[in-house]
Amino acid sequence: MMVERYRVKVHEKGLIVIPAEVRRRFGIAPGTYLEMVVEGDSIRLLVPKSLRQAFGIDGERALEVVKLISASRRAKLEEEVRA
Repeated sequence: MMVERYRVKVHEKGLIVIPAEVRRRFGIAPGTYLEMVVEGDSIRLLVPKSLRQAFGIDGERALEVVKLISASRRAKLEEEVRA
């Protein structure tokens, strides 16, 4: 696996600029959420996959399944609160 390194400067309020080449490669656009993982003395930025990317053409179906699971969990929680 080839390792690429980029040097970026931390600006006021902790902001960093992700190089354009990296943004294009990973589809990072304004408003994109990234995950920051801290492991020991290392920091990694991850681009989480959307449901559509993770499930391909079935992404919309996967979103519907997530909504159904959330509704079921909510109903169960409400039931437990009432008991």
